[in-house]
Parts: sequence; C-alpha cells; structure tokens
Amino acid sequence: MERELALEFVRVTELAALSAAKWMGRGNKHEADGAATAAMRTMFDSVSIRGTVVIGEGEMDEAPMLYIGEQVGNGQGPEVDVAVDPLEGTELVAKGLNNALAVIAIANKGNLLHAPDMYMEKLAVGPALAGKLSLSDPLETTLRRAAELLGKPLNNMTVMILDRDRHREQIETLRRVGVRIKLLTDGDVAGAMAPALPDSGIDMYVGSGGAPEGVLAAAALRCLGGELQGRLMPADEGEFQRCLDMGLQDPRKILTMDDMVGTDDVIFAATGITPGEIVDGVRIFSDLRAETHSLVMRAKTRTIRFIKSIHYLPNKTYINETA
Repeated sequence: MERELALEFVRVTELAALSAAKWMGRGNKHEADGAATAAMRTMFDSVSIRGTVVIGEGEMDEAPMLYIGEQVGNGQGPEVDVAVDPLEGTELVAKGLNNALAVIAIANKGNLLHAPDMYMEKLAVGPALAGKLSLSDPLETTLRRAAELLGKPLNNMTVMILDRDRHREQIETLRRVGVRIKLLTDGDVAGAMAPALPDSGIDMYVGSGGAPEGVLAAAALRCLGGELQGRLMPADEGEFQRCLDMGLQDPRKILTMDDMVGTDDVIFAATGITPGEIVDGVRIFSDLRAETHSLVMRAKTRTIRFIKSIHYLPNKTYINETA
C-alpha cells in the first residue's frame, strides 16, 4: 500500500469523530454511532482505494452502510480489506466518558480475518512479551511467566480487563495472584492496545471482548510490535456454523496475529472522540473551530504518528448538512 494513504485514512476517522462528538453526553448511543458511521462512509468516497469491508457495522441486511462486503473508496488505487469501528465505545460517548475512538484498519486484499460478531477470548501484550506467552495456558501460569520475563514482582504488574460479570473468575484470579488491576468500562480496542504503548503502565490485557474489535486491535499491535492471541467463543451451534460459513475451519483454535491480520503491511488509524489515554478527544472552540487528535501507524515501517488538526467547522460541508 502507498504510504500516502495513511493521511487519507486519518481524514476518514477525523470526520467520524467530529460527527460523533456532537452527541457526547446526550445519552443517545445509537444517534452517535449513526452519525459516526455515515460520516466515515461519506469520507471513504474520496480515498483512492478499491476497498471491501470485512469488518463493519454488520451484515448487509442489518446495516445500511459500512456493512460486511460493501465496496468503499473511489474505485482507484490498491485492492484492500477494510475493518472499521466508526464509534468504538458508544456508551462512552453517550455518557461523556473517556476513551471513545473512531477506528479503521486497512490491509492488502485477503489479509484481514472476516471475524464474526461474537465474543473472542484475548491475550494482548507489548513487544517485551510478544511470542513468549500462550492463551492456552491457565491465567495464573501466564501471569507468573510474564512477571519473570519482565523482571518484576507480580505485585508490580498491571493487568487490564473489561469490567464485566463474565470476567468474575479471571478478576478473582488476578486478585489472588496479587497483580494490580485496571478495570475498563468500555473500549476494547484501546484496552488491547495499551500494553504495547510505552507510557500506558499496562503490562497485559486479558478477558473476552468482541471478535471484530480483536482484529482491529491486532492490526494496531502489528504496527506497535505487540501481539494479540484470540480464540472465538461461539455461544451455540448457530454461531459455530456461522464461523464455518465464514471460512474458519476450526472456530475454537487459537488465532495468531498472522491469522487475524496476515503477514503483509497494515495501516491503522484512530481519532479520539472523547479524551483518552491514547489520544485526546474532540475539542470545540467558540470561534467555529474544532481540534482533533489522531494516531496513525504502519506495520511495514513501525512509524507512529500523532496528528493534531484544527478544523474550521463552516467548511465541513457534511457536518453542517447533518447538524
């Protein structure tokens, strides 16, 4: 993929973030998600790719745009797989909480996993632990091995996990072993990225979250030198069959980075909607300007760029038309 595309993808996430930010704290997550989705779809029309959505807002019959299989881009440029989450953290925006993002990942055609919309068990780590742990091991074994590799006592390790009832057993294990725990209300992609960010203070991310979000996080971790291992958790025979229909011969096998994002180049872009630990949120000023903060990364070069943009809102035709 051409490196010049990286900035074009930031423009896509910026418009989605600006559109969703209008709904911050207003208690309507569906309107916020719809605004981000429509904006992202509109901006894709200006990007020189022949893209196919492999992770999006749902199947064609349940999502009006950015559905799985939809063609995006202006029909020129490389053929690519597109994974999107126009609003990662709908509840966060609705309640005005931190860490909501607009996110996309792009890879050459055939590289991104067509992840079904179900839970995925996850183990995410940074570069120091990449390739050295296994999701198949018991959690306590993994924690002790990680502490040994990092050269720190268990009580100095910090592990992040979503604050969910389904994680009660894992949280009890974390507390029994003695690690520090950071409970995450929402924001599965940002949470899985955290161990690979040097200033996050997070050593590991565990637990289960959405499978599509797992692929997006794996794309980010490929760019950061980290690792995500995943295992799908089909809840019934119907979900198991859906995995088979999507080409997954063994739905319960441990998925590696290569399984999820291939071995080729990947570009990952995210713009903050609400303030967060990775990037800041949208700020609206009284002089008709808005400020966005974005992150864009490319696996091939491992370059990480943080982009601060000032937008003059009267010139944002799409946002004005939908205000």
